[in-house]
Amino acid sequence: MAAKRLLWRRVAGVTIAHINTISRPDNMAMVSLLSVPLIHISKVDIRHYKKFIIIDSQPNHNESFPAIGYTAVIDHHPDTNISAPYLDIRPEYGATASMMTEYLRAARIKPSAKLATGLFYAIKTDTADFERKAVNEDMRAFQFLFKHANIHLARKIEQVDLRLDFLEDFKKAINGHILKKNKIFVNLGSIKNTDICVLIADFFMRFDRVSWSIVSGIHDNKLIIVVRNNGSTKNAGSLMSDKFGKFGSAGGHRSMARAEASIEMLKPHIDVHNEARLLKWLMKKFEKPSSQTLKSKKTGNG
Repeated sequence: MAAKRLLWRRVAGVTIAHINTISRPDNMAMVSLLSVPLIHISKVDIRHYKKFIIIDSQPNHNESFPAIGYTAVIDHHPDTNISAPYLDIRPEYGATASMMTEYLRAARIKPSAKLATGLFYAIKTDTADFERKAVNEDMRAFQFLFKHANIHLARKIEQVDLRLDFLEDFKKAINGHILKKNKIFVNLGSIKNTDICVLIADFFMRFDRVSWSIVSGIHDNKLIIVVRNNGSTKNAGSLMSDKFGKFGSAGGHRSMARAEASIEMLKPHIDVHNEARLLKWLMKKFEKPSSQTLKSKKTGNG
């Protein structure tokens, strides 16, 4: 939405496309309440477009992205050494929405209530109400948007975060979780959408004695692994990249990370359909020190 506003009257038209199925209740509510004109990327004929911008992601975050030659990449996730004519990657920021707000302000554009609400909610979500990593620029963007956003609308979006069909997955997670050395492990087996892994990982971080939450599930021939931690221990993003990067996309931030591993590539290592063995395999992965940790130790000893 912010990019579309920035390019208003500068290009013939802008299409906002998304790569993943939108199924989380809060995201669905946001799209509906803010009237976001979205279209799935599978329905976009890229031959009709001359320029492409990717926001809040990078080309190697999804196997569908490399097919598109991006003109600009704007993101706050760790730099994955990609190239594009215009790059703005700031991993120190808590939210890409803060960056987009700065672009609007630099262009002296006053955001509409709906645009401001979307950016406002995005910053709240990505920083977990500033409980996760953030910088002063995130706070300044948040304060600016507060003046223009519809706070009641943002609260309505925020409150719609669960669906009744999630109950079975929550039941399985509650009954089948394993707590080991302040780490909670959950394997949901086959899941209808990947958002349930995020919700359950966040849910378990609310409990005392829990400093890590690791939730996995199988979806679309991939093993989805979502990780949360309290931000005071190992870097979750680096660990996930190190442990699961060779099986597919993996990475994230210090306190929140994700991996999407190809089941085909995992076959020589683990039968993902054997839920008990898969859970034990994941637990071992998080017990062993990562190569990144070993490198750090060697550097320190040097």
